[in-house]
Amino acid sequence: MRALVAFVFVTAFVATIVAQMAAVSTTRHASPAPTKIENSKTVETVKPTTDSPQFSSEDGSIALDRAADGHFYAEVRINGNPVHMLIDTGASAIALSRGDAQAAGLATSIGMNDVVGEGADGAVRGEYVKLDRVELGPLAASGLDAVVLNSGQQSLLGQSFLSKFASVQIEGDRMVLR
Repeated sequence: MRALVAFVFVTAFVATIVAQMAAVSTTRHASPAPTKIENSKTVETVKPTTDSPQFSSEDGSIALDRAADGHFYAEVRINGNPVHMLIDTGASAIALSRGDAQAAGLATSIGMNDVVGEGADGAVRGEYVKLDRVELGPLAASGLDAVVLNSGQQSLLGQSFLSKFASVQIEGDRMVLR
C-alpha cells in the first residue's frame, strides 16, 4: 500500500514539473484562466478569486475551462484557505506545495525529509498530512489524506477528492464535475 501511495506521489510530482515547464514555455506572465458559472439561463465569465468557491451551477455541477497551457485549474479552499490547484485526474491523492500548505495553515517540519516517492532524480521528499476540510464549489470533504512536497510549486487535486463527484468528464476544452 505504501508503495502504491509513493508511486502516486511520484506521478503527481512529475506532473507538477511538466505543468510548470508547460506554463513557462507558453507564457511567462499568464494569469489563471477564467472560469465560467453555468446555469440553465445564463453563462457568465468570472475571474477566479481567493474569496469564495466559483463555477457551480443550479444542478450542483462545476465547469472548468482549459487554461492556455492545456491543463485545468481551480480555486480550492483547504482548511478555509484559498489554494490554486491543478486538477490531476491521474493522481490518486492531493499533493500540496510547501507554500500552499503553509497558506492552508498546515504545520510541516523544516526539513521534510520523509521519502514519499521516487522520481527521476531519486527520492521525493515531503510529509504526509491530513486535511481538515477541502472545498470546491458546492462540494466539501473532511479528513482527506494528502502529502506536502518539499519541492515543486504547483499543488495537485487528485482522485481522493475528485472521486467524491458522481462523474468527471472532459468535453472539449471544458471539464465538468457532477
